[in-house]
Amino acid sequence: IFTEGIPVLYNNRYFLTIHAPKRSRTKDGGKTKFCKRAAQAADGRKKVEKFRFAVMGAGNIAVNFCRAAALIPDCEVAAVASKSGERAAAFAARNGIGASFGSYDEMLEKIKPDCVYIAVTPNDHHRLCMLCLEKGVPVLCEKAFVMNSAQAGKIFELSRKKGIFVMEALWSRFLPAVRKARTWIEEGRIGHPGAAAVQIGFVAPADGENRYLNKKLGGGAAFDLTVYTYELADFFLNRKPEDIQVSVLWGPTGVDLTDQVTVRYADCMAVLTSSFAVDLDDKAVIFGDRGRIVVPNPHYAGEAYLYPAQGGEEIFRDRETENGFVYEIRETMDCIRAGLVESPVVPHSLTLSCAEVFDRILATGKTEKTY
Repeated sequence: IFTEGIPVLYNNRYFLTIHAPKRSRTKDGGKTKFCKRAAQAADGRKKVEKFRFAVMGAGNIAVNFCRAAALIPDCEVAAVASKSGERAAAFAARNGIGASFGSYDEMLEKIKPDCVYIAVTPNDHHRLCMLCLEKGVPVLCEKAFVMNSAQAGKIFELSRKKGIFVMEALWSRFLPAVRKARTWIEEGRIGHPGAAAVQIGFVAPADGENRYLNKKLGGGAAFDLTVYTYELADFFLNRKPEDIQVSVLWGPTGVDLTDQVTVRYADCMAVLTSSFAVDLDDKAVIFGDRGRIVVPNPHYAGEAYLYPAQGGEEIFRDRETENGFVYEIRETMDCIRAGLVESPVVPHSLTLSCAEVFDRILATGKTEKTY
């Protein structure tokens, strides 16, 4: 295979194999040298073309994405689009992007990117995901991926039908500290994990027009925070839920302010709390019968702590990560180059399961009183 010049996926990384350059006789005393043309051709084959992203949305999170993409040698952001052409142009100028558009359709038609990163508010995720897929363009879409399971189902159905990659940008599942915590669990360092608690919360700005509290923009704790608590608990425990119960406190703008989700698995339980009403001690704790693991700030984790039952402490500190978005970008590139329609780290089934939790949370809004 290493003499055939074809793509190879090895150890979750994409490589381009090349032919060995042929040798040619020269007139320098009969000595053998590499043929210059063959060597040049080999050098050309070594260079993998840059992976071209286009960005939909010109907000702060898109800035972080562009900075992360700039850290990857074989990646570039080729264009940005926004509903405002002026805003897109200003974003492009600030972030060194060559093209900007005031129309999402026009960008897709003219740029034909390898993938689109969707960074708008959640209310428009479903429409833009479908637009990209209909035009044959892979998608990396910010969390919360969609606002209900029906939307998720339609996107993934079209993804499978057309064989086009789609992934929710749940970057936290790729972070080294989060992955270290899961490795400790898999190694049995805390014994059998019988319970977990994941909580994330802060006091959102009181202005009801901001994205946190504005129902029309897809506001609410579920779409901003519960997506983290649920999908991180799933990553740590790596089990299928058997039962899920939700309790919700609703706010005056019509969005959920505080969610508590209780997940029962066959052999353990998880309690997940997220809030826009109070400051919580952001952390994930996984309790085993021989110790516990604590991951502070699990949605952007830089550390993980292992506390064995017999005493002592083991600390993991991530000193390598410059921008945590790099990992999800690289995963997207690898999966698309390998011809996959979904990532094994953030599979469609996970996103759909989380969207079904959203369904349960939203259903309580029809009966519960507001705060």
